[in-house]
Amino acid sequence: MSAYLAHEQRTWLRAELEQRRGALEQRLAEHGRGMSRVEMARELVEQGPEDAAQREGEREFDLAMLDRDAAELRRVHQALARLAEEHFGRCDECGRAIPFERLQAEPWALRCVACEGALEARAARRGG
Repeated sequence: MSAYLAHEQRTWLRAELEQRRGALEQRLAEHGRGMSRVEMARELVEQGPEDAAQREGEREFDLAMLDRDAAELRRVHQALARLAEEHFGRCDECGRAIPFERLQAEPWALRCVACEGALEARAARRGG
């Protein structure tokens, strides 16, 4: 299927991604309790002024964690979709194979370490 990854490597990555997807979906369901951000904010307002500052800080933390998990879940879904493509495991920048060790650590990686580092350095120079 691919010169970049062996069948066993793809199988391992798929299993890891599917396991991570399940864990993220469960965590999002538990923490969000099925509520939207607006519903969570409304709940905070309706609780009254007692300890409002503490609850607001906790809610802000919960929302940040939900955002982080939702972003990771999107990356997992995208990686699972790309995994079926022949070029999965190839750097989007230079076209070389992304080392399997990198994909084990970050299965949604789009670039090899060198190209990712160069991209991050450019972003840092631009201030973003």
